[in-house]
Amino acid sequence: MSDKMITIETPDGAAEAYVARPDDAPGPLPGVLLIMDAFGLRPQIERMADRIASWGYVVLAPNVFYRWGTAAELAPAGDLTDEERAKFLTEAMPRVRALTEDLATPDLSAYLDALHGLDGVAAGDIGVTGYCMGGRLALLAAVTRPDVVGAVGLFHTGGLVTDQPTSPHRRLTDVRADLLAVHADNDRSLPPQAVAEFEHALTSAGVTHSASVYPGALHGYTMADTAVYHHDAAEYHYAELEKLFAHNLC
Repeated sequence: MSDKMITIETPDGAAEAYVARPDDAPGPLPGVLLIMDAFGLRPQIERMADRIASWGYVVLAPNVFYRWGTAAELAPAGDLTDEERAKFLTEAMPRVRALTEDLATPDLSAYLDALHGLDGVAAGDIGVTGYCMGGRLALLAAVTRPDVVGAVGLFHTGGLVTDQPTSPHRRLTDVRADLLAVHADNDRSLPPQAVAEFEHALTSAGVTHSASVYPGALHGYTMADTAVYHHDAAEYHYAELEKLFAHNLC
């Protein structure tokens, strides 16, 4: 596996991004945009990008919080126990709230265009996968760039159903991509009623999708550097995501 950090020019400045690709794979390869959780671009996200790249993709994982600092400046110092996770979230959540849709939309286009412009990346559809708040950004990419996003994965993603006119579940008619969602069943940011409402919205909008709730999993279950990591749920997410990309990206 080969990897490197690059810089992407966005309308608001330069964003770091981690790029992973398999060694000696015949190209060009489809591109995948990996959108991090609130804890930032760190070794855990890089390991996830490497694993997805090993399936035969070029994976780009940007520091979506570039306005507030570099990846190294914003990342946690190490693994996140319950206490450390809660403390770090108090620092991270203002950034999450500040990254509004108006700011994120042009960023996402810049990331997608940069990924398509990398050497060895195929000109066809791009896959997007997002985690926690990154899931909402992944869905926003599918909504605003249906011309290039052919598959999107959302994992332990909160806030998909709100009472706001701009709620993600109200914008699904613009999605062309096949969608995969694996929710956590212990997630206060997406309780059972919201899960059901999101499923109904997907069906009503005609989005090709697979949605499930993993039993016993907490919000953040894919993140192996946190106390909420759930090995079986994380492995299920990888298996389902690999199938989604294999079916839609070529």
